[in-house]
Amino acid sequence: MKDQLKLTEEKMKKTIASLVSEYGTIRAGSANASLLSKISVEYYGQPTPLRDIATITTPDPRTLYITPFDPKALKSIEKAILASDLGINPQSDGKGLRLAIPPLTEERRIELSKQVSKKAEEAKVAVRSIRRDTIEKFKKMKKKSEITEDDLKDGEKDVQDIHDKYIKEIDKICADKEKEIKKV
Repeated sequence: MKDQLKLTEEKMKKTIASLVSEYGTIRAGSANASLLSKISVEYYGQPTPLRDIATITTPDPRTLYITPFDPKALKSIEKAILASDLGINPQSDGKGLRLAIPPLTEERRIELSKQVSKKAEEAKVAVRSIRRDTIEKFKKMKKKSEITEDDLKDGEKDVQDIHDKYIKEIDKICADKEKEIKKV
């Protein structure tokens, strides 16, 4: 049972990590290199993550600067950014690309807030699903007489406690991201 509880907690931690990663790609009006984490560039015929072929820096709070390791990749990087859903036009200076992050409009803030809430709810559903699966495994163990009724009750309580902890963490992460969207 302890192994099952550890596995349950690991799965919930992965759900949280996934949520944090998703939130990193949401443009909140300030420059952040994680905005470009999902961009893949056609490089020598292979789709390659942008971070593998270029350095991304933030010279100021509203600007990202991309310097490719290979100057020949500049055009490919520019095409990939234009094809992405970022909605930002890169400015080339011959050595790199400058991305000016525009301030958020009120309409865009509302849209981003909805997106943040939706992703938080998806994470909560995943955590609840993990809880349900674990409890089902405990019930099967009880049915096979591998554990007692008291063990089942204790296990259900432990799983619920882990669940509650991660749901609170999701709520906190969501609230922090919404504050970030509103303050910029």
